[in-house]
Amino acid sequence: MKIAIYTVVCWISLTYAFSQDSTRTTTNFKDVVTVKPDTSYWQRSFSGGVNFNQASFSNWSGGGVNSIAIGAVVNARALYERERVSWDNTADLQLGYVNQLGTTRKAADQIIVISVLGRQIAPKWDLFVSGTFNTFFAPGYRYDKLPADQTRLKVSNFFAPAQFTFSVGIAYKPADWFSLRMSPIAPRFTFLTDESVRVRQLADGNYVFDPTQVAYGVEPGKSTRTEWLAFQLQTVINRNLSDNIALNARYQLFTQYAQLDNINHRLDLTLTAKVTRYLSTTFGLIGLYNKDFSSELQIQQTLAIGLVYNLSSFRKKKEPIKATDPLPGRF
Repeated sequence: MKIAIYTVVCWISLTYAFSQDSTRTTTNFKDVVTVKPDTSYWQRSFSGGVNFNQASFSNWSGGGVNSIAIGAVVNARALYERERVSWDNTADLQLGYVNQLGTTRKAADQIIVISVLGRQIAPKWDLFVSGTFNTFFAPGYRYDKLPADQTRLKVSNFFAPAQFTFSVGIAYKPADWFSLRMSPIAPRFTFLTDESVRVRQLADGNYVFDPTQVAYGVEPGKSTRTEWLAFQLQTVINRNLSDNIALNARYQLFTQYAQLDNINHRLDLTLTAKVTRYLSTTFGLIGLYNKDFSSELQIQQTLAIGLVYNLSSFRKKKEPIKATDPLPGRF
């Protein structure tokens, strides 16, 4: 009951805030909402979705397992632009669970926050400093390749691991929806606050807990790892492909200068197709190759249909006038 009251109060407050001295603004996916004029040089966007799936069987001759799956996805952005200075902040959050036969397992989990402070030095070019943070919301387990007396083995948790990368470099921004950031100075810090995620693979292929093992690059007995001399490259695409389809893609390359044979790659891709104003289909893909995490390519893929809410105060920028275009006021 308290949650319901709190939700109603928040909704009324948000509606009131967006109704004062209002103007009409186009949101993502061509929806139109009423928002308060922003004179603070900030532009903001929010996209949140909840996905639900359920199946049940009773005396079903074809077989089947009762299951319930629920997941939530949040993408938020706040951009400050004034003259030559910009400050771009994004957050990508995911969490999902599936329950089968009374057993609940995590299906998706991600926290990524990126903040970039830039200063334009030439058309399409910025100097910048940035911070990138990523970790998980909840414990993660593996359920296969375990001894007979074990049903699950913890392999991750909140801040186990967590990574923070501080980078300085130059950015190429030919359009609002694309940027390429190159950082010759990019120290990374890896944190491990849960020793129970240290595991070892036995000769028979099974995995067991072993406190003497290196986990996510962090040596036993330590809770942090620092990679000082490193290079990072990031590419970001955030664009509406049509009135109802949006693409959010991010690629990151990271390597230490002393270990150029150990290059980390990460690709995050989210494709959202809106069916109605509050119903959408979302495809998500995460590809990760990091030898400190696994010797093999790691892939997480999700496909969901559910409720979505989008809100944006980003202003559409006019395309620059081309030399071949008629001047204003001329035919």
